Amino acid sequence: MGLRAVYRAHRQLVAQVEPVPSQALPAINCGCPTAGYSAPSHPDPEVISVFRARVLLGAPPAVVILALSGCSSHWGCTDTTAERGEAGVSVQVEDTSGRRLGVTAEVVGWRLERHPQVPSEGDKVHFHYRFDGAAPASGPAVDTCAVDSERVALGCQTVSSSGAWPEPDGSLTGDDWLAVEHPEQVAEVLMIPNDQSYGRRPTCEQDIKDGGGMHPPKPAGRGDQL
Repeated sequence: MGLRAVYRAHRQLVAQVEPVPSQALPAINCGCPTAGYSAPSHPDPEVISVFRARVLLGAPPAVVILALSGCSSHWGCTDTTAERGEAGVSVQVEDTSGRRLGVTAEVVGWRLERHPQVPSEGDKVHFHYRFDGAAPASGPAVDTCAVDSERVALGCQTVSSSGAWPEPDGSLTGDDWLAVEHPEQVAEVLMIPNDQSYGRRPTCEQDIKDGGGMHPPKPAGRGDQL
């Protein structure tokens, strides 16, 4: 059947559409995920009126049916997670596409000691870090982890260049603490190159209109192999 014949058949079908009582309509279920939405077994009469109006205006019936059932809720919005980069004492920070940002993040030193504000909690990992090439107010943020001799994470947290102090040479420096269950197992402190500040972008689930796209990897945590 040619396109012209299909068009004529569709116009004839539209001309035959009449209002249908809501009790005569079965539940619409296309079998696709609807993010917690459950279609009612008897659609509201106002919805039926909208449906008829959409058809009379020439909208493809299949599209309207899918929209009513909730199956179009995430059309055009896709979430993708970037791969985690290789951790190191010094790393070149990269965005979600793997492109280097021209910023170096480095752990310049660490030691085990008690935090002066909570000494009763025992030894923690006190580490110092440095960012080179980062903007003071809007620079990147990277995950930092204390690892054992097998590079298994014992404790992690995200440090941001915006929380560091500017130095005369243009770098940004700071220090922070990591709580670990077995401090004696800490072999080194590593940084992961992925810029976690990109995580501020909402997911499709959070904002179907402006969300989606590429997201940084899930923040590193205890037990991750780095």
